[in-house]
Amino acid sequence: MSIIIMILLLSFLVLVHEAGHFLAARALGIKVSKFGFGLPIGPTLWSKKVGDVDVVVHAFLLGGYVSFPDDEKDSKEPVAPEDRFMNKPVWQRMIVISAGVIANIITAFVFVLITAFVWGKLPSGQYEVYINKIAAGKDASVWTSGLQAGDRVINVNGSDINSSYALTLYSKSSKPYDGKVDEDFVQSNLKKIKKLNPSLNDTDIIEAKTVIVLPERQDEPQIKIEDEVLKGYALYKDNQKSLTGVQVKLRDLLKDKTSFVSDGKVTLSDLAYAISDTQRPLNLKVLRDGKEVTLKSIYPNDKGMIGVMIEAREVLRPTKSIPSAIKGTFSYLWEQTYMLVYGLWQLFTGKIPVKDLHGIVVITKIGGDVIQNSGFFSGLLLTAMISLDLALINFLPIPALDGGHFMFLLIEKLRRKPLDEETINKISSAFFLLLIIFMVLVVFNDVYALIKHKF
Repeated sequence: MSIIIMILLLSFLVLVHEAGHFLAARALGIKVSKFGFGLPIGPTLWSKKVGDVDVVVHAFLLGGYVSFPDDEKDSKEPVAPEDRFMNKPVWQRMIVISAGVIANIITAFVFVLITAFVWGKLPSGQYEVYINKIAAGKDASVWTSGLQAGDRVINVNGSDINSSYALTLYSKSSKPYDGKVDEDFVQSNLKKIKKLNPSLNDTDIIEAKTVIVLPERQDEPQIKIEDEVLKGYALYKDNQKSLTGVQVKLRDLLKDKTSFVSDGKVTLSDLAYAISDTQRPLNLKVLRDGKEVTLKSIYPNDKGMIGVMIEAREVLRPTKSIPSAIKGTFSYLWEQTYMLVYGLWQLFTGKIPVKDLHGIVVITKIGGDVIQNSGFFSGLLLTAMISLDLALINFLPIPALDGGHFMFLLIEKLRRKPLDEETINKISSAFFLLLIIFMVLVVFNDVYALIKHKF
């Protein structure tokens, strides 16, 4: 039932978008010949003449459209010249093209406002992370750190913790002996080795049976993760250097050793890399009985776990009054818009790989889960965000999307004469084909992700 509700909500968003175009066109006296739900690919499921408009439902339901007589060159239906879309002033055509996006933005606002009024609260995007239980083995460092059940984790390695994802990412990224090292730390260790062994050159193969004195091992520097990554806006990429196979074997051989007898195959640089791959500390601050407590360093195990069970409690903003509901709605939509725009920027700059793109199938699955596990209002907020996303994506200046049509109209306005219609149609058709291919790729990603139980 929750999945059916999510499908109905998504279908409603498509209808709202196309209704925006339709109502704007009618309000400006523009003749509309067809209102399509779905894209004209494959068979038509249902069609009916409603007034002077053909209402059509296509089998390929991922989309919709409003068609004008101008789009149908072979149409024999009589249309007065003043009722044609192309004969209207540019500013009126811009309104019609933008109306779908505006309708989706209004819908997002209404959905969030309804949630704020009826539910009486809105998510802040912030979470408080609490320690429920320490479940590590008795020799784990978490026991000597001072951490206690009931503590709220507020900071790790200098980063404020507002989600369980942030704590988990820090822990998994601080695994010991992970085969990666900081170059500055390696150079520091190399200087120490050279100081203890002044007769050796760091780049030359060390002669066999030569004894090399090794410095005392130190922890690798704590990692620092950017706030945008901790919020989930960007993928985490470290700047560490990976050890070679020889250096990994050398690292395992040299654990806890104070000297090394050369086998005639390694350099001082290899030794520096080998002894630099050790353990990384996690330095936590917690809130306990209203006071900040700085703990001793905790060291994750080889799976990147510190051995605790955590609970993330979402911070909700109260919206029980009319002013707080309206203010909360604007704040929520602003934060979601920023997240969506930032995500698009990450995509276009290649920081988010195409394989991580997902669409309608995964959205329906996640939306259904949200409704089932978190309630209808959480699903309604997700639908509002999707409506916002639909508006944003549609208004990108890409031919075949509303933003592309708006771009052509803007060029026409600046040139003070229409663009060549045949050229526009060829460009739009090419991009429409690319859009379909892209949608198929996204659906493939969705199905593959569901098969692999990623969602």
